[in-house]
Amino acid sequence: MMMISILYGTETGNTEMLAEDVAGELSAEHEVTVCNLDSFAPHEFSSSQLYLIICSTYGDGELPASAQGFAKILTEEQTDLSAVSFAVFGLGDSEYTDTYNFGSKHIAEIMTVRGAKQIGLRVVHDASGPDLPEDIALPWAQEAVALYQSQMEDA
Repeated sequence: MMMISILYGTETGNTEMLAEDVAGELSAEHEVTVCNLDSFAPHEFSSSQLYLIICSTYGDGELPASAQGFAKILTEEQTDLSAVSFAVFGLGDSEYTDTYNFGSKHIAEIMTVRGAKQIGLRVVHDASGPDLPEDIALPWAQEAVALYQSQMEDA
């Protein structure tokens, strides 16, 4: 059993619902918590768990309201995240071609600049596409967990 924290950044609540769906899927085999990024301080990161970050994009490619404070603290406080492993999933709409899924991209960049290790590639959902967010997010989460577990075994 692994400890997994699902952190989400949202403007309208869609990302929170998706985070809860992912938690429900993983909680049969793992200890899973869900937390809004606006309630999570970077000093709370732990090396003993995997972080799944789900973030939407708002406005002209900005972070959603609930992720802005988290990003600001990470940027200003120069927090060392070298012991942290995370995977990132984005919600966006390709109709906004110039800023498509920039929210999740921004979070991933901030985390890696602080030394965190990204597990797998950033996966994104397109609101203009045919798939439901959970149809892409659930396999993404399962794959991130499997990749993380194999890395821990190889370490």
